[in-house]
Amino acid sequence: MVRFIEGGPSSSRRADDHSADLRLGVRLTLALVSVAILAVPFVVLLVLVQTSSSPLKDLDEGVALALHAHALENPGYTTFLAIGTEVFGPWTWRVLVVLTAGWLWYRGAPRLAAWAVATITFGGLLNLAIKGIVDRARPDLPQPVAWAPGASFPSGHAMGAALGACILVLIALPFLRTLAARLALWGAAVAVMVFVAYTRVALGVHWTSDVIAGVALGVVVVVGTAAGFEAWRRGEGRRPVEPHMEGVEPDAFREDGSG
Repeated sequence: MVRFIEGGPSSSRRADDHSADLRLGVRLTLALVSVAILAVPFVVLLVLVQTSSSPLKDLDEGVALALHAHALENPGYTTFLAIGTEVFGPWTWRVLVVLTAGWLWYRGAPRLAAWAVATITFGGLLNLAIKGIVDRARPDLPQPVAWAPGASFPSGHAMGAALGACILVLIALPFLRTLAARLALWGAAVAVMVFVAYTRVALGVHWTSDVIAGVALGVVVVVGTAAGFEAWRRGEGRRPVEPHMEGVEPDAFREDGSG
């Protein structure tokens, strides 16, 4: 009589995968909590500075008035900015990240897909939470050329661009073979972030400090979750990597032979 013993190699492998998933979830959760804790004092400090009679307040108002005057004098340029700010708006980045995550899942990299979706989701929720807490009014300019709903600080468009661009770059880096190509990709991401931040101020729907805070917070969120993912990788015994140059998971596709 032959007995079948439960818990063979396949069962053990499933248990190991489940345990790895749980550890990844814990690492990402701790990273997100850390980012939230680190971001709150930063935001509070910015709010205290910009609401007092400080040079930052003068800078905000001076830049807003100068760019608004330029926008009124150049309607064609203003139309270009209005189109650009929507093309690179938050929903564009959300869709791109979700589609990329779906592709990653299909290619056998579900944990990398989970990281991407968790990062942009947490970033969006953090932005909404801070907007609600600060409740800063948007610029009130004569003859406005654009309108936007909700509170002003921090800029959702600027933060969305920082989140989306950084996430996509960190996913794409392993596919680039040369340092020059990787630096060029980072340069393109920075250019997009700066462009989006500029459009929000030039259109008169945000203060300069709003967009600076938005970009900074977006980068902080990505750095925090990437650090959490890297800590999980090392805990699994995988080789250490530098995410900003090699990507968050450079071995994702090599492991299953598809890379």
